[in-house]
Amino acid sequence: MTDPIPALETRRPRPRWLVPVVVVLALVIAGWAAWHFFGRSDAPADGKQASAKDAKAGKGAGKGGRFGGGDPNRAQPVAVVAAKRGEINVTQTALGTVMALKTATVRPRVDGLLVNILFTEGQFVKQGDVLAQIDPVPFQVALSQAEGQLARDAAQLNNARLDHARYQKLLEQDSIAAQQVDAQAAQVQQLEGTVKVDQAIVDNARLNLSYTRITAPLSGRLGLRVVDAGNMVRGSDATGIAVITQVDPISVLFTIPQDSLPRVIARLKAGEKPGVDAWDREQKNLLAKGTLITVDNQIDVQTGTVRLKAEFPNSEGKLYPNQFVNVRMVVDVRQDVVVIPTAGVQRGAQGTVVYVVKEDNTVTLRPVECEVTVT
Repeated sequence: MTDPIPALETRRPRPRWLVPVVVVLALVIAGWAAWHFFGRSDAPADGKQASAKDAKAGKGAGKGGRFGGGDPNRAQPVAVVAAKRGEINVTQTALGTVMALKTATVRPRVDGLLVNILFTEGQFVKQGDVLAQIDPVPFQVALSQAEGQLARDAAQLNNARLDHARYQKLLEQDSIAAQQVDAQAAQVQQLEGTVKVDQAIVDNARLNLSYTRITAPLSGRLGLRVVDAGNMVRGSDATGIAVITQVDPISVLFTIPQDSLPRVIARLKAGEKPGVDAWDREQKNLLAKGTLITVDNQIDVQTGTVRLKAEFPNSEGKLYPNQFVNVRMVVDVRQDVVVIPTAGVQRGAQGTVVYVVKEDNTVTLRPVECEVTVT
């Protein structure tokens, strides 16, 4: 007889509260692990407990942890600097534009065929260096023609002078009339004028021949070539052959408010040369140090500013024409004034104030007036 088949057991349903409890328990365990790992990371390596001073300062776990949950009234470190008397520079800042001290467009002085270019783009040249050559043959022919005409007229003048000398001897012998002698003298003078004109024509032809060698009008740096060999060039060409800019020394043009002008004029009249510094766009790198040259003769009525020009040595080529720079110029020097660091000056609802440390090591707030503010 076989055993009876046992009845199937009915599976009980899972309680609904079990899943939330498990999730909450997992979050609690994860939070405790994170607090244990991160909050204790600043503890001493040798296992010793942090001191009470460190705990009050917010070190270690808890309120002063690295997540910024420390005491808001915690003391912040500050530095104390004693005010002293000394001199301070009144500095004027401005935006300036670098300009070449001299600029010249190289143009031919005679019309002709350009046969040779003797410079390289970007080359530094000296005044008088040959830059290009125009075909000299037509000008040599013109010179030879002028010299031949001069020689012909000079021979006629010499013959007229000999005839005039003969006529004078004949006049002494009463062999010819005085009128003939006077006419010969006038002929000599006429030929002398003709010879002078011929000599001027020769000199002009020789000058034009020298102009076929195009030279640098000043020392500086050449720009890009405008025309190539094989083209006809003329003195009336607006673009010329190239442009030369003198970049060492170089100048910077900038503007300052008209209120600062009297102090600058006073220094210039006293024979001083105010120093001017040129900084890059971010005002982090000093590009060059120079001096003020001159002030413009009028104020711009629209902006209330006046233009100034400064000169800078530029042997390293840090300044480039049409470059924008930040300019700092010392317009005045104040002597025997109270000097404090710029960071010590605070601005608030009460105006400009400083924190003063008294003898009892307490701090008080004191309003001040700053004559010079350096930014």
